[in-house]
Order: sequence, then structure tokens, then C-alpha cells
Amino acid sequence: MDAIQQHMLDTYRAARLGEPAPPPPGRHDRRTLRDLYHHWLTHPPTPNRPARPHSGPPGHSSPSGV
Repeated sequence: MDAIQQHMLDTYRAARLGEPAPPPPGRHDRRTLRDLYHHWLTHPPTPNRPARPHSGPPGHSSPSGV
């Protein structure tokens, strides 16, 4: 399912439940990238800190199947 299909499903579900519709996909992308960039500038990666640990063997999928 792509982002547009998920948004359509979420909008339909919100309408059925009488809730406000979610924002369209991509609406906050620029702000999110800018915030991540500023976070990286203030907290740069260090060579002493390892990257995120690998969660499992290669080819192992998550419990959700994704």
C-alpha cells in the first residue's frame, strides 16, 4: 500500500468515526528534514558511538512481515 492509498483509508476511517481527517502525505516532509538536519548539526555522530545494532540475521523479517 502506498502513501496515497493509506491516506485515503485513514480519511475514510476518520470520517466514519467522526474524527478530523489526517494531513495529506508529504505535508510535513520539508519541516521534518530540516529538524533532522538541525539535530544532526547539534548532535553529530561520533566515531566512538556504534550505529544501531543489527536486529537479526540477514533476510530475517520483522514480526509484522514488513
